[in-house]
Amino acid sequence: MPSAGILIIGNEILSGKVTDTNSPFLCRELRELGVDVERILTIPDEVDLIAHEVRTLSDAYDFVFTSGGIGPTHDDLTMDGVAAAFGLKVQRNESIVARMERAQNGPANESQVKMAMIPEGAQLIDAGDLWFPVVVVENVHVFPGIPELLYKKFTSIRDRFRGVPFLLKRVYVRKRESDIAESLHELLSEFPELMLGSYPKIGEEAFHVLLTLESRDAGYLQQALDSLLDKLPDDAVHKVE
Repeated sequence: MPSAGILIIGNEILSGKVTDTNSPFLCRELRELGVDVERILTIPDEVDLIAHEVRTLSDAYDFVFTSGGIGPTHDDLTMDGVAAAFGLKVQRNESIVARMERAQNGPANESQVKMAMIPEGAQLIDAGDLWFPVVVVENVHVFPGIPELLYKKFTSIRDRFRGVPFLLKRVYVRKRESDIAESLHELLSEFPELMLGSYPKIGEEAFHVLLTLESRDAGYLQQALDSLLDKLPDDAVHKVE
């Protein structure tokens, strides 16, 4: 199944001035599409570091998603870093300039033209009703850091990444995690391909542990769920979703 790495770029994230909400969004969306996110990395606005990490992720995963550093200011260096990752030059893209000028019904200024400087040969993908396209170099998809724009852009092209989605079952358990640990070990021995999560909940009156069972195979998932329910004490299960 497809794999992905996410690269969050920005000093403001590392300083704590801004909270990253883009990587959780991408993780949820990609998982629903059937893409395994295997790494999330946050780095500062440094061209050489961006280039190194982009290339490393590109070699390791099927898809790479970057967030941040593509605006008109001095610290927007992502395009330079992505270009350097693949030994490409950064050049003015006349199609993007034309889009800008149509959107504002007038000529682009110097700061706006900076946003049209992208790696040579990059693919441009229209992003719904947004004038600025998604820029793709090799398997690297460059997104803005502003969450609202990233959400819109990703949503407009999300079907490009569709694989075989995960199916999920939730079991809410009244027992403590230590009470059911042996049953969970037995379940994984019986169903080694199952993705099993166990999450204790503090302050919940109705249940103490949320169990999640995930698989891309509906039959396998149902068999694992049935086996788990057989293993748990009769009074242990609050509900199943």
